[in-house]
Amino acid sequence: MTDDKPTTRRDLMKPVQLLGLAFAAALFAGVVTLVSMGFFQDRPGSDAQVAIVTALVVAGVSFIAVLLVVSLLLLAIDPTEFTKPLEKPVLLPDEESTDDVEGDADPKA
Repeated sequence: MTDDKPTTRRDLMKPVQLLGLAFAAALFAGVVTLVSMGFFQDRPGSDAQVAIVTALVVAGVSFIAVLLVVSLLLLAIDPTEFTKPLEKPVLLPDEESTDDVEGDADPKA
């Protein structure tokens, strides 16, 4: 088996993948809106048209919101860390800080 794990943060956050995530969220929101408004039931044509317009608005808003949130989260990462290889999970603290937390007792006492 080949090792297809991404080695840098740049590999983890490709723009096409982020757009795909936003599109999937928008598609999900649009379908949920259509189902909740009864689009797939026997309704008059005007009700179906209102459901489609509402679903498109909800899908567009969710697409933009997901892109905005993801881009703001990407701004929180230091750009110099994009080229560093990942050796541990991203959200775990550094090893030297975990040693300090474990030894709460004062060594001089």
